[in-house]
Amino acid sequence: MSFDHFRFTLRATLFEWLGQSERALAAWESCARLRPENTIPVRSIAWIHAQKHRWEAAAEWFERAVALEPGHADSWFNLGYAREKLGQTEAALKAFGRCAELNPKHDRAWYGTGMILAHKGEHGRAVEFFERAAELQPFNGAAWHALGMAYHHTHQPDAVKRVIEHCLHHDGPAAKRLIHDAQRSDLTHLLE
Repeated sequence: MSFDHFRFTLRATLFEWLGQSERALAAWESCARLRPENTIPVRSIAWIHAQKHRWEAAAEWFERAVALEPGHADSWFNLGYAREKLGQTEAALKAFGRCAELNPKHDRAWYGTGMILAHKGEHGRAVEFFERAAELQPFNGAAWHALGMAYHHTHQPDAVKRVIEHCLHHDGPAAKRLIHDAQRSDLTHLLE
């Protein structure tokens, strides 16, 4: 590592720690110019843009990150998230899928895919992805709620009830929200 690269890396890290993201961004960009093959500055630049909701720039830098390190599952997930924010659902699905291939336990990739499919009205396909996300995160009320709603949209009332019962043990507000959203007032007695 060159002295300049080390200096800019140290500055970027310090500015991030101090909450000065724009100064950290400038330092990371200097690192990336000095050593363009190093993925740490590239991912850091992408992440700062994502935090600032600058999705075009974030996606561009995450694309660079996956090109440099195609086996890094988190970079694929972040690329998918940025693409989803840009409304580029097919590109997001591809990136989430690659993330899940690289790391089948990456619950957010399964959940993100399910959300895109649900928004497209493909609830039957979404069920599979929400089931996997819920399996990986048994205490994640959002994943369970999404799974329950996918079951609701695919006319599986018994499965909706099972999800509500699960949520009652792990996330009461998610159970209550699912009863409301799935129009299952017949199950309000479970909340007592």
